Amino acid sequence: MKIAVIGANGKSGHLIAEEAITRGHDVTAIVRDAKKLRPSLPVIEKDLFTLTYDDIKQFDVIIDCFAAWSEEDLPKHVTSLHHLVSLLKDKPNRLLIVGGAGSLYTDKTHTVRLIDTPDFPDSYKPLASNMAKGLDFLRTITNVNWTYFSPAAEFIADGKRTGSYCLGNEEFFTNSKGESKISYADYAIAMIDEAEDAKHIKARFTAIEQ
Repeated sequence: MKIAVIGANGKSGHLIAEEAITRGHDVTAIVRDAKKLRPSLPVIEKDLFTLTYDDIKQFDVIIDCFAAWSEEDLPKHVTSLHHLVSLLKDKPNRLLIVGGAGSLYTDKTHTVRLIDTPDFPDSYKPLASNMAKGLDFLRTITNVNWTYFSPAAEFIADGKRTGSYCLGNEEFFTNSKGESKISYADYAIAMIDEAEDAKHIKARFTAIEQ
């Protein structure tokens, strides 16, 4: 399978690309600066917002690991999806997005999200809100093969690779220890499993550590 990873030099993008390579997929990085990439990885050195369909049409799956942290750049979590969707409308390629946990619902009524709860940290609300807006936008799109992957509430960059996880859909949930957490490494496993299995087309899913 041909897979492109947008933001492959970031923490999650790097591990997702490595996981795909380990499984024998043909992986290309799409990054603004190729200096930090492993030398053997094919690269398209281009800003996400300047991508054209000709740049990505060869890929079966495009995995979007775009990240923005500064206040002025947070709306790009929405506008970047607008751009990618505009390229992929009515096309066969799949778009998989590294999403946020704040938009997960607290129960099956789907009326309250994690970001709406009193205990949600104020410092994370601007990022979570923009990522949630991105998901809301995707839900209106019926002619792109998108998948939105929300991590657990605790998303651990340097967590260990256990090789296992539990899947969920729209609701926040916890494991037998009452924890909602997943390492970047296990998240990468679940992401490439989804790339291979295509179980959540035009849908959101989530995963936590067992």
